[in-house]
Amino acid sequence: MSEAQFYTFLTGGLGLLTALMTLVAWHLWRMREDTRAGRISALGGVSHELRINLQRMVSELSQVAANPDVGPDVLLPIRHPQLDGVNASLINANRNGIAVIGVTYQELEARKLSLRAQLAQGNAPGNVLDDAMDAAINGIAALYFWEVHHGALPAEIGRVRSWDVRDWMKAHGFKADAFPGMHLRDEVVERLRMYGLELTPKPLTHTAWEYYNMSYDRHAERNARAEQRGARQAGKAEDAAQDDKPHGLFGFRKKPAAGPVPGSEEADLAAAAPEAPAYTPAPPPRPLEPEGLDLSREAVGNAPKAPA
Repeated sequence: MSEAQFYTFLTGGLGLLTALMTLVAWHLWRMREDTRAGRISALGGVSHELRINLQRMVSELSQVAANPDVGPDVLLPIRHPQLDGVNASLINANRNGIAVIGVTYQELEARKLSLRAQLAQGNAPGNVLDDAMDAAINGIAALYFWEVHHGALPAEIGRVRSWDVRDWMKAHGFKADAFPGMHLRDEVVERLRMYGLELTPKPLTHTAWEYYNMSYDRHAERNARAEQRGARQAGKAEDAAQDDKPHGLFGFRKKPAAGPVPGSEEADLAAAAPEAPAYTPAPPPRPLEPEGLDLSREAVGNAPKAPA
């Protein structure tokens, strides 16, 4: 084999190997994408399945509440094959959320069986119907956690606007007046808040009437002492009495000296401070008397000099 043939064979082999590796990588990528699409579809099917079951249960409970004499055939059994398929497979999913949905289905089935038995016996639904409505509210809350927040815990979600929850229920057809005697959307919001989800705005603790009529204890304020207020009122009364006195010459009177208001903290501090001694000017220095001093021209040094 010549050198040219060897290089041709090596180049062809490397090209074929590159094409084979590209084909394998593309095949693995397609398998990964198909698995991802199947996982998303399965989890979306779980959400859709729970939503359909809840909507049907809310409709059935509304019929029972409107007409308690209906038969047990109104309440259809609950089936969840999509959830069973997700539990049977080994797909990557939030198993905590899946477990919550499974427990929600168990509660819905138990409440519906109890209500069916109550209607089959010809008794009034009563508290059994209330328990079924409460289970439906729990189911809507579980559906919100699963569909909107992918089954996350309330502590991991953060703050959520309550109007966003109401808009989500409105978009899925959960009417506010579905259950008689209650507001369904408000009940779901309060149930989410009870589960630990931080919803804004927070509920009011006082009504407007209670807030503006709250009693104020004026003695609870440390600086609002009764004796200070009394002294201030006395000072105001004295000023008013001074204003009522007749004025001096030509209708003018001497302007009162500026000082602290009687009864105020400044007046108390001024009264407690020691009085400063009166200022007495020092006597002027006495002039020196010329007694005993030699003031002659020779002694002073002003004598004329002798000519040189």
